[in-house]
Amino acid sequence: MIKAIIFDFGNVICSFDRDIFINKIAKFSNKSVSELRKIIYSSDSLKYSSSPLKECETGSISSKEFYRKIKKICNLSMPEGEFIDAHVYIFTPIKTSFDLIRKLKPKYKLALLSNTDKWVFDNYIKKIEIFDLFDAVSVSYEVKEAKPCKRIFLDAIKKLKIKPEECVYIDDIKEFAEVADKIGMHGIHYTSHKKLISSLRKLNVKI
Repeated sequence: MIKAIIFDFGNVICSFDRDIFINKIAKFSNKSVSELRKIIYSSDSLKYSSSPLKECETGSISSKEFYRKIKKICNLSMPEGEFIDAHVYIFTPIKTSFDLIRKLKPKYKLALLSNTDKWVFDNYIKKIEIFDLFDAVSVSYEVKEAKPCKRIFLDAIKKLKIKPEECVYIDDIKEFAEVADKIGMHGIHYTSHKKLISSLRKLNVKI
């Protein structure tokens, strides 16, 4: 029996466009947009290894250290405040997901599980109108592990105080949903709201 629904954030609750950030900082750097994209976001988005953003999202460096590192590597003249705004405000709420979370709240425990850094979490995620509906929050920079590592999934389960098989996990990245399956959860690969509702109903989730 399903007792909890765990949501990824990016492209599940809010869509995002990283090029908003890249195009803004490019105006303050002698690096091209493609060079900046390669420096900040590694070529393999599923493996948290060496890029400055991934170091920040796994808590290896702080958000301020992330800014200082990007400033140095990219010859960036952008003030910190403008950098924070450019980095944080790349999201657009997905209304259907907001509505779904409100419908599920009276019947299930809800959790948020996201690869993110402190600046994005504090300045955007915590301020969305449905944030207070979550019973538990697991974010990579606090857990010091990011998806696809299992520890962040186990952190969410522990906070919800339920068994893996009692959880549904929703993510727009198929590999991450598959990790949830391996742990014993019910992973759903999010591709559209319509398909998500169908998948939830197959698990007898009451909507």
